[in-house]
Amino acid sequence: MARGAVPGRTTLTDRFDASDVPAVPAGPTADAGARDLHGFIAGLPKAELHVHHVGSASPRIVSELAARHPDSKVPTDPEALVDYFTFTDFAHFIDVYLSVVDLIRTPEDVRLLTFEVARDLARQQVRYAELTITPFSSTRRGIDERAFMEAIEDARKAAEAEFGTVLRWCFDIPGEAGLEAAEETARLATSDRIRPEGLVSFGLGGPEIGVPRPQFKPYFDRAIAAGLHSVPHAGETTGPQTVWDALTHLRAERIGHGTSSARDEKLLAHLAEHRIALEVCPTSNIATRAVRTLDEHPVKEFVRAGVPVTINSDDPPMFGTDLNSEYAVAARLLDLDEGGLADLAKNAVDASFLDAPGKARIRDEIDGYTARRLAP
Repeated sequence: MARGAVPGRTTLTDRFDASDVPAVPAGPTADAGARDLHGFIAGLPKAELHVHHVGSASPRIVSELAARHPDSKVPTDPEALVDYFTFTDFAHFIDVYLSVVDLIRTPEDVRLLTFEVARDLARQQVRYAELTITPFSSTRRGIDERAFMEAIEDARKAAEAEFGTVLRWCFDIPGEAGLEAAEETARLATSDRIRPEGLVSFGLGGPEIGVPRPQFKPYFDRAIAAGLHSVPHAGETTGPQTVWDALTHLRAERIGHGTSSARDEKLLAHLAEHRIALEVCPTSNIATRAVRTLDEHPVKEFVRAGVPVTINSDDPPMFGTDLNSEYAVAARLLDLDEGGLADLAKNAVDASFLDAPGKARIRDEIDGYTARRLAP
């Protein structure tokens, strides 16, 4: 429990000693309290704001897609994918990620992937998710743009009807593909005759090193003028200046990762003052070597500075994680109990682009679930 906290309740705003973060045990040797915490997480209604479309393909789906396209270097054996998804650094991760992107070649592939991602989210009690999609990666491989949009929308509507999970889209620019990709992504995101109904935001992903944020300003300006929200990745593998650039030039409303923000006290104060949430993905940051160890993860500094924090899974099967696991990591790093975890879940709801009635509905569900679980 956090030092100075009210007994029985640890919230995100309670103070804690970052050098002494207790572990949350798991498995058959865990004590009853730890098992209850994992059980609480498993049933907790959630929203996820930073999760990638292709990066969410489970080993089962990746192997099925690889079998459909045997010319790919991606293994068809789900067990072999464990080794394949072991990354030496961020550049290696990008290479592996793009090899999986290459498996999405037909509208049927797109529809299958999207629906199955929704299924996996629903199993984790995710009520709402903003799924980051990179349409340029598919249209440049020959998938008809209208067929692509129809496939994701058909999957979105079917998933909401079957699972109750609401999906919305963030179209992101693959930064490594340059301004050609930015132009194409902006066109697809802003054209009334192509733009899908579920689209809510505009992003920028891929490598940050050698891909300065300011060059994408005209494309973000167009997207914002068309009513989309700005949610670029920044400060994941570069310094805090990249986050400043995203705020200044791209008018970011949330920041993807923002890991290096902890190195700039003025930046932390700005994020806190303007309630600009960080989409924190702890296991991803370790897997890509953006952060050396979990105990060194800056999420503790973010919370201490009052920055709104949301917990996300990024590319979960590739990193051997899921959203429930990331909440367990957050519980350990931030020394949270059930009440603190419920607050964390509500942070994501509040930072989302869901409409006000939808936010209220999920917040009420979180509160009701927590009350039932904590009732004597």
